[in-house]
Amino acid sequence: MELCKLPTPCYVVDEEKLIHNLTILQKVEQDTGCHILLAQKAFSFFYSYPLIGKYISGTTASGLYEARLGMEEMGKENHVFCPAYKKEEIEELDRICDHIVFNSAGQYEKFHELCKNSSIGIRINPECSTQEGHAIYDPCAYGSRLGMTLEQLGKWLEEKHNVCLPKDVEGLHFHTLCEQNADDLKKTLDAVEEKFAPFLSQIKWLNMGGGHHITREDYDIELLKDCIRHMKETYGVEVYLEPGEAIALNAGYLITEVLDKVKNGLEILILDASAACHMPDVLEMPYRPPLKDGGEPGEKAYTYRLSSATCLAGDVIGDYSFDKEIKIGDKLLFEDMAIYSMVKNNTFNGMPLPAIAIQKTGGDCQIVKTFGYIDFKERLS
Repeated sequence: MELCKLPTPCYVVDEEKLIHNLTILQKVEQDTGCHILLAQKAFSFFYSYPLIGKYISGTTASGLYEARLGMEEMGKENHVFCPAYKKEEIEELDRICDHIVFNSAGQYEKFHELCKNSSIGIRINPECSTQEGHAIYDPCAYGSRLGMTLEQLGKWLEEKHNVCLPKDVEGLHFHTLCEQNADDLKKTLDAVEEKFAPFLSQIKWLNMGGGHHITREDYDIELLKDCIRHMKETYGVEVYLEPGEAIALNAGYLITEVLDKVKNGLEILILDASAACHMPDVLEMPYRPPLKDGGEPGEKAYTYRLSSATCLAGDVIGDYSFDKEIKIGDKLLFEDMAIYSMVKNNTFNGMPLPAIAIQKTGGDCQIVKTFGYIDFKERLS
């Protein structure tokens, strides 16, 4: 099937571009000996897990359901971190995960004895903010609940009359980045070493979390490799990275149809795709998705506001310009729509969920999944 003949709205994962990203990540693994894991919170299109598993070491999860998905569909290394677990979750996670990371001393004390099969880690907070403009994604911000600061870790160990980590804690984990380059990782690692160096020599593995935009064109891969090698050689640890976006960056689309045109100060296109329902990061970040053949407002001859068929007044994707007039029935293609889209979409207003398709190498498209009324109804009661 041709791309233009897919039903709308529809997410499309571009297999050729996915392989391009995976090849870059595989080379980082090969050159440094690190382990790269797919952070499923960004991209859980498990149809592609067998392919992804040919290139990288496994998956990481934010909870039980993602952990089960990684185990069932990729079946390689399977890690999990969650700010707080339930007992029944821990028992199953211990059966299916290689690493379980605890967020606090309280969670460790409550559950570590239940972890008979998995390697235990503690999440740390190096208190080194590198975010600019995305405070919602800053785990090092004031009041963050994510990870133990050096002060918290020290007080916990003092209470146990110990200067060493508990014997069953084999790893440390930090995650501070969001869509960032290797210079911010280096800055963060400097803070980790300054504050936590005595503990780094006590562990077997160090997980540097996600947010590494490794497959972006301007990413400094050599600096990343230097950071990995430094930690491995200095402390004798295995190093893990958990990129989500880097796996499928620029490797997917959202195709939508123009349903109507209205005018109120400017021309507005009403689409069958929704920012609120199908691309929540547009409103949450906020984020302006690239649009094939679309330019900045006023850059080209025809400027339109792209909006949705929901009742939410602010359900606006953005203002774009085109070389030609856009007509009702035309299809538009948003780019970089594989990540944080399928995993975050919803059916507000009863909006249909987009179909999901794969574009194979060579261009042929195959519909993998469609959704209907029953998918909407069964979520509600």
